[in-house]
Amino acid sequence: MQTDVQPVSAPSTPWQSLRLDHVRKVFRDSRGGDYAAVREISISISRGDFYCLLGPSGCGKSTLLNLIAGFEPVSEGSIAFAGEIGDQPWRKPIGGAGVDRSMIFQDAGEALFPWLNVEENVAFGPRLHGASGQALLPNLDRYLRMVGLKEHAHKFPFELSGGMKQRVQIARALIMEPDILLMDEPFAALDAITKRLLQQELARIWQETGKTIVYVTHDIIEALLLGTRVAVMTAGPAATIKQEIEVRLAQPRSSTSADFVELTKLLEATLHEEVHKARAAQAQAA
Repeated sequence: MQTDVQPVSAPSTPWQSLRLDHVRKVFRDSRGGDYAAVREISISISRGDFYCLLGPSGCGKSTLLNLIAGFEPVSEGSIAFAGEIGDQPWRKPIGGAGVDRSMIFQDAGEALFPWLNVEENVAFGPRLHGASGQALLPNLDRYLRMVGLKEHAHKFPFELSGGMKQRVQIARALIMEPDILLMDEPFAALDAITKRLLQQELARIWQETGKTIVYVTHDIIEALLLGTRVAVMTAGPAATIKQEIEVRLAQPRSSTSADFVELTKLLEATLHEEVHKARAAQAQAA
């Protein structure tokens, strides 16, 4: 297989990986009982990775993303930035939401502020943290151009297509200069052509910025088009990681190449059993 196209290195900070160690998340159901959404999740996401979480619906992919974002506390285990200074390892636990992580949601229409235009939506975060005037303009211009919205900066969300709204979300996340972008099926609601175009754009942005991306999807083809590593989750509840594979395919990727087809078959076989389990569990619950 061909070697990956490596992303540009992100600005230097001490951490080298995001570590999830024996992570478990328990929720209370409507009858007052407890159930585990995810269990025994132990993964290490290297800096600069495009890490895809793949699995059947209801397997806890979004729950895991929310735990990394700090929107929910873990019930057991830990999530932390990890690195080394000299020969000394260190960890910085994630204790809540922070500007070092930015979330991009599936429904951009709900995520954007309808009373603000494109430029104002993108600039909202920096202004909330005190940036204004000339100090804001260079990054605002850079990221509007990066996502192809410079000529649409004056438009309001109701004037934008679904794909353009997602571009606004991406620019709004990037302008905060996060270490990690967390993306929860951001293209799932788009038509096939728009989805493919945005996948290509996202691959370009990842290479240009060197950001670490954790990407939730249930689409095997999407995971292989974008990811450097793909983690397949078992059926929920109490889901865990069934298999993790490294994707060594050059960018831009073609879904018709022999290597791509080989990996697709591997993931289909891995995922098929979990999809069957999920359907059986749903049938039993009904």
